[in-house]
Amino acid sequence: MSPEAFQGLLAGITATLAGRPLDAALEETLNSRYPAGGDVVQNIVQACGEAMTEGWMCKYEGGGIRYGRVIKPSPATQGFSVDVVDMKPIAGPRHTHPKGEIDLIMPRVAGAQFDGRGAGWLVYGPGTTHRPTVTGGRAWVLYLLPDGEIVFA
Repeated sequence: MSPEAFQGLLAGITATLAGRPLDAALEETLNSRYPAGGDVVQNIVQACGEAMTEGWMCKYEGGGIRYGRVIKPSPATQGFSVDVVDMKPIAGPRHTHPKGEIDLIMPRVAGAQFDGRGAGWLVYGPGTTHRPTVTGGRAWVLYLLPDGEIVFA
């Protein structure tokens, strides 16, 4: 799995995001069109596992979290960057999403949750702040950030 092939897996998803506000309606659309148990998301989960094994995804570690930006914002991704984190039960660093954040939650063990949510999509609107928290076991989380913008407190 190459970074280019991974970007190709996300092409339909980022096309769905184009020009849409980051809100509850978008979250509903993503969970309906790309459900956690569906082929698209399962292909992303498999690709993340391969990329982590190959060492180019989640290649950094800090504070008990493995992480890394795997795709920079570009026209090919509708201006979204893509980051992936590998988290065990932990609260990550507090940050703000100036333009919002879209998360794909991929639990690695039954019962694992990210910010109180299980497998699937979670959308934070512009200006929201949180301390990303995984409970109940290990989870991978893919973050899509408009223009790659994130501000750590």
